[in-house]
Amino acid sequence: FEVKLSSLFFPPSQYKFRDLTIEELKNVSKTYPNFTFSMNTYTFKDGSQKDLLNFSGTVPVKYGNSYNIPICLWILDSHPFAPPICFLKPTANMGIAVGKHVDARGRIYLPYLQNWSHPKSTLIGLIKEMIAKFEEELPLYSLSSSDAARQSELLSYIAKITEGETDMKLRSKTGGRNEGCFNKITVVGAGDLGIACVLAVAAKDVADKVVLLDVSEGAAKGGAMDLEIFAVPNVEISRDFSASADSKVVVLTVNSLGNAQTYLDVIQSNVELFRGIIPAVSHYSQNAVLLVASHPVEVMTFVSWKLSSFPKSRVIGVGANLDSERFQYMLTNLLKAEVLAKDAWVVGEQGEDKVPSWTSCNAVANQTEAVAAHNSREKMASRAMEVLKGKGQRSWSVGLSVADLAESIVKDKRKVHSVSTLAKGCCNINSEVFLSLPCILGTSGVIEVVRLEEDPLVQEKLQSSAGSIHDLQQQLKL
Repeated sequence: FEVKLSSLFFPPSQYKFRDLTIEELKNVSKTYPNFTFSMNTYTFKDGSQKDLLNFSGTVPVKYGNSYNIPICLWILDSHPFAPPICFLKPTANMGIAVGKHVDARGRIYLPYLQNWSHPKSTLIGLIKEMIAKFEEELPLYSLSSSDAARQSELLSYIAKITEGETDMKLRSKTGGRNEGCFNKITVVGAGDLGIACVLAVAAKDVADKVVLLDVSEGAAKGGAMDLEIFAVPNVEISRDFSASADSKVVVLTVNSLGNAQTYLDVIQSNVELFRGIIPAVSHYSQNAVLLVASHPVEVMTFVSWKLSSFPKSRVIGVGANLDSERFQYMLTNLLKAEVLAKDAWVVGEQGEDKVPSWTSCNAVANQTEAVAAHNSREKMASRAMEVLKGKGQRSWSVGLSVADLAESIVKDKRKVHSVSTLAKGCCNINSEVFLSLPCILGTSGVIEVVRLEEDPLVQEKLQSSAGSIHDLQQQLKL
């Protein structure tokens, strides 16, 4: 079987996990010997094309009578870390019954695909679920002779799309994806936070194109569906990881909604979720900056760093950016301490353990004035932090913060933000943990960590946070 695949020019340079893929396909061939395998050109929604391995055949479905349902599965080059792209392959006398698992083009959507996670998810498992769902809702029906003629035309058109024979081919040859879309941002997760991030990024005109990668179960719903209905300009909604290709920034907003009993279980569920996402988005956008907004942000930024193998500068968490911007605003506008505000930051970990800090101090004539200035500053900071406690972090406010960070990265603004970055080596922290620190951000992510003013209380707080986060990370299964 491996020899047979090799004869199809199955390129090891393209399929990085070639051996794992071949092993899975062997199992498919044994279970469904009618399947045929080939290498063909697949055209994605944005017009880009790629030679991909695919297999087609029929699966047995019982729906009153017994039916053989024709299907075709395209294996992405990041397999088995990304799910295949699945289609029905109806004959000319078959019509597609559009439903919750099948669209008008015959594209198949299943919970198994949305929850794909290697090694738990397999092609055999996917086909079994496909059969089970088709037995609940038959995806094809017989056509009359006149309908069959129209169906034949439709199938011919679809075949041209998948074989790259439309004007999309010309567009991809002349630059397609990169010519018209210099700055792409992908937001992973179509929950309230994901939608808020998309709308904020679109409103600030940060990117030429924003992709909302919906990894939820089933068809588009809620906010994602509304985005489709009202057609927000330059926003694409997709369930294909390939749609994120060549993103400058990938924003992670997903959180597991499982029935975990303990805090550690909740985080471990998030780790499992990221295990199926990070390798895929990293594969398609190898030069992207990963911007993590999932909870707890310090731990999930660490997890993203480990799973992506990206340099530390290109994996950051939203951290205390929102708190810092609010903190500075309060000092300037409410407390009229504009001089203090420009050097003021909230650092550490999100939640109750965040702490105000400073990146410089004003020179004073003598020690008495220095003490007075310090006391005045601390009073101002305490008042501002008290006000901060009453400010929640709603989805829309975090979305605005994410757009702020994305703009600094995409537009190379070299602006300072308090974001979660690898804190090892700072404030005598020796463990690999991510904490919010003032960082200069540009197209390559963190360009420089800005040195904090030495303050024993701040250092003690950061070291305490680092210790608790490290202990938590040690209990996770990565």
